[in-house]
Amino acid sequence: MRPAVRGRFITFEGGEGTGKSTQAAMLADRLKTFGLGVVLTREPGGSPGAEAIRHVILSGAAKPLGPHAEAILFAAARDDHVRQVIRPALAAGHWVISDRFADSTLVYQGSGRGLDIDDLSSVISFATAGLRPDMTILLDLPVEIGLARKHAPDGEGWNRFEAEALAFHSRVRAGYHALANREPARWRCLDGLQSAEKLADEIWRLVAKRMEFEP
Repeated sequence: MRPAVRGRFITFEGGEGTGKSTQAAMLADRLKTFGLGVVLTREPGGSPGAEAIRHVILSGAAKPLGPHAEAILFAAARDDHVRQVIRPALAAGHWVISDRFADSTLVYQGSGRGLDIDDLSSVISFATAGLRPDMTILLDLPVEIGLARKHAPDGEGWNRFEAEALAFHSRVRAGYHALANREPARWRCLDGLQSAEKLADEIWRLVAKRMEFEP
């Protein structure tokens, strides 16, 4: 049975090395087999303006500005991403699959950096005009394992956030669990230690059930 043609917004969240990018791409490819329009994107980034800001943030160039300015840069990137990519795609009936979205700001700048969650929520709401995902998939695994994956010989190398202390990443992981527990209808938390193939199958079953179509 082919799913109804209307835009859906699914986000992937999790700490470093959890496999978000891989699983987001696998889900997008699987959805395309139904003839759906699918937009695979990421944050920070996803649009030309946001990608420019991504470089500033992840390179460490923004670090001297402090955590408040960092959060504002994320908001600026997200505003461009939402206006230029996400909302137009949803309006056209496409499915948008994003590797990270606003929840990352709440846990990295909130739980990780210690910024006020209510203040961050206000900034996020302003940048997104209230846009929220239909479903968020949290890939979870011990932070030591995730960081080891990033540091492996075939890994991507560490960016500014990946190089943070273990305590920072532990706070981020706890922050994700707190968000998922607070909003269980939207979040699905999965064990990131599973093989990529098994995890992809589990994600597919959850997406099909949540979005009410039969694979």
